[in-house]
Amino acid sequence: MSVQFIAMILIGGAATISGSIMGALFITLLPRITRGMRRSQDRAAPETITPLGPRHVAALEHLRDGPLSVGCLAGQLGLTMSTVSGVLADLDRAGYVERRADAGDRRRTLVEITPAKQAEIRQWLDGAAQPMARVLNRLDPAERAAFLKAMGMLEEELREQER
Repeated sequence: MSVQFIAMILIGGAATISGSIMGALFITLLPRITRGMRRSQDRAAPETITPLGPRHVAALEHLRDGPLSVGCLAGQLGLTMSTVSGVLADLDRAGYVERRADAGDRRRTLVEITPAKQAEIRQWLDGAAQPMARVLNRLDPAERAAFLKAMGMLEEELREQER
């Protein structure tokens, strides 16, 4: 925690800190949080023949609920089809996903987590999320809801700026 943040709280409490100051603090904390979360993911990651990074983790998170078309996955990830195809090729080489033609539309390719690897992937992804889960569990339900609402609003604001 920065000295500036502590001083602001001592002077008037967190409720008196303006949104722009909180935003600036968040921007300074975010790279450290991201690095820490990536290290947590790396520690939880199983050994594979192909090095897996954040894009692989994001793809697997989206595939947890069942098969998706490659195009749908690319849209959800905000990545190009060629980038997602490369990510899926890595995951396929590692034995984590299976690709097949869509029976209803042979032009589409569906991808899903390999059934034999689902438990391993669930353990990996859940383990990588543990630091965040522990912190969120320390908040009361209203604080958790406010945090998640703010993150959702920030994501939407950033999407709007891209349009």
